[in-house]
Amino acid sequence: MRTVKVAEHAGFCFGVKRAVERVEELAAERVYTLGTIIHNEFVVKDLEEKGVRVLESVEDAEKIGSGIIVIRSHGVGRDVDERLRQISENSGLNSDGSRKITIVDATCPFVKKIHKIVSKASEEGKFVVMIGDSTHPEVCGILGWITGDYLITDDKAVLENYEFPTGRDICMVVQTTFYYKKFQEFVEIIEKKGYDINTSVVNTVCNATEERQTEATELASASDAMIIIGGMHSSNTRKLYEISSGCCPNTFFVQSAKDLDDLDLSKFERIGITAGASTPHNIIEEVQNRMEDFGQLLAEENLKSIHNGEVVEGTVLDVKEDQIILNIGYKADGIIPKSEYTKDSSLDLRTVVNVGDTMSAKVLKVNDGDGQVSLSYRRAQSLVVESKVLEEAFENKAVVTGKVVDVVKGGLNVLVDNVRVFIPASLVSDVFERDLNKYKDTDIEFYVTEYNPKKRRIIGDRKQLVASEKAEKMAAALANIREGDVFDGIVKNITDFGAFIDIGDIDGLLHVTEMGWGRTGNPKKVFKVGETVRCYVKEIKGDKIALSKKFDDENPWADAEEKFAVGNIVTGKVARMTAFGAFVELAPGVDGLLHVSQISRKRVEKPEDVLTVGQEIEAKVVNFDPAERKITLSMKAIAPEEDVEEEAPAAEEAATEEVAATEEAATEEAAPATEE
Repeated sequence: MRTVKVAEHAGFCFGVKRAVERVEELAAERVYTLGTIIHNEFVVKDLEEKGVRVLESVEDAEKIGSGIIVIRSHGVGRDVDERLRQISENSGLNSDGSRKITIVDATCPFVKKIHKIVSKASEEGKFVVMIGDSTHPEVCGILGWITGDYLITDDKAVLENYEFPTGRDICMVVQTTFYYKKFQEFVEIIEKKGYDINTSVVNTVCNATEERQTEATELASASDAMIIIGGMHSSNTRKLYEISSGCCPNTFFVQSAKDLDDLDLSKFERIGITAGASTPHNIIEEVQNRMEDFGQLLAEENLKSIHNGEVVEGTVLDVKEDQIILNIGYKADGIIPKSEYTKDSSLDLRTVVNVGDTMSAKVLKVNDGDGQVSLSYRRAQSLVVESKVLEEAFENKAVVTGKVVDVVKGGLNVLVDNVRVFIPASLVSDVFERDLNKYKDTDIEFYVTEYNPKKRRIIGDRKQLVASEKAEKMAAALANIREGDVFDGIVKNITDFGAFIDIGDIDGLLHVTEMGWGRTGNPKKVFKVGETVRCYVKEIKGDKIALSKKFDDENPWADAEEKFAVGNIVTGKVARMTAFGAFVELAPGVDGLLHVSQISRKRVEKPEDVLTVGQEIEAKVVNFDPAERKITLSMKAIAPEEDVEEEAPAAEEAATEEVAATEEAATEEAAPATEE
């Protein structure tokens, strides 16, 4: 009797549920989310149909004119948060006095807690250790609240070999969706390094995450098969899949009930179901109902299901001169016509087959039009004979080569010695591939991981071969790469925080802060996938390569001390504004701070009252610090005499102190965050 059990804590966690419900409440208005609200394409599509639009970057937010911008549950960095607030302040007012652009913060409270922890730790001078995936939006947001130096890694070897600054306390936090048991291994490393884990480590794995992972372990251990439901790009769902796979080899990753059509679950009696934090309950219910309905159907009929092309075993019920009737354990009997038994048209089947004989046959049609199953004895025998190559490959774990003859729903059909082998989409490559048509009519190599010709179940696996070859190439590439090497790489993927560049059998990350000496906007607007980018290897840590386009001979600060010496009159363009002043681009990569008190001899409340972004201005250099790369400007110093207003000496002194006080903040605003 089939049983289907759903984990108690499967589906939306508190933070995700809160964020989605907030967006749904606002959907009747003009609503935008900064990035997709969660990593589930069905939820995102449903919200889009309700009018919710997705902004890819803060730059896109500056163009909308009016509306509500929702910060998703992953949260954002301090810079992004401040820029959004500034956009709201600058948007103007509606007739009712409300802002034309309003910001709604739907950041998960557990993530907000980490923001506060790392921000405080930075202020206290602690070295922050962030355990998690550096590419995940939650982690990218957390890093944006660290003002000091830090380490970000999800690799134990990196943490073990890292030399922490001597004489400084550390603060270690972890991504909320990280595997809790694996995080404990990182904690042990910190303890071995001599740190007090009670004061140096904060367990920020979300309670819901920990509950899900514990349940997944227990449920998978007690199940014949596990179904993991969630978005392909969901970090916490992938971790549930990894955990379940370790306890239950028959673990399957699906995004919806529709994906169950590609799976053969008929042989499993105990099936467990769990889902990631970004999976809505209606999808979980659809999967559960589909499994329970199918289980009930099998129980009622107590009959096996069959498919076209499958080889089945049967017992002969009756033999006629030109056909054989076979009981194959299905709701309908199978019919083997003479032409599908032999090529000898003169043979009387009654002379070679007897009632009660058992035989194998290949299913040609599950329903031949008369409610019976059309079978072929001859083709089944041919299949068994022609599968010797595959049988040997299966037993010896050898690589075989076949031609892709069909791209079907859920994978590839590959022909080896006239026998079809099915390679599921999840086993075609070591990365998710949405379109498999590029493999059509090509020869590919793979392993045979399952061989059962009688049930026509021959399964191939190309994934482990690709992963192995890639690992070998990566190791060889790493052995030949040195820090400082220059490459003309190819852009493979672009994210909000940088671009992944193929530099020959290995990818490196060109972080947004290393894309040039100047301030870089959204990487997706700077680069295109497939284009060639000249860069050099800045740092190698394990198998992770950090790239940079900041070549020393292009450093705009090389001759800045002469060009922007104190007393020089310079020309530049207003690049961006803050509450305390404006940053003026003097050259690509070189900005100067024009404090609000130095804009005019007349009192200026806000920089935007006098200046506009892109405006060209002339100013005097009043301070230059080459070590800190800080330049302070003054328009007031060269203002015409008629603009002079009487200022008390005390007021002038206060203004000077105010400029000095904001220089440190200006440095932090101008300097980009670092990324491991």
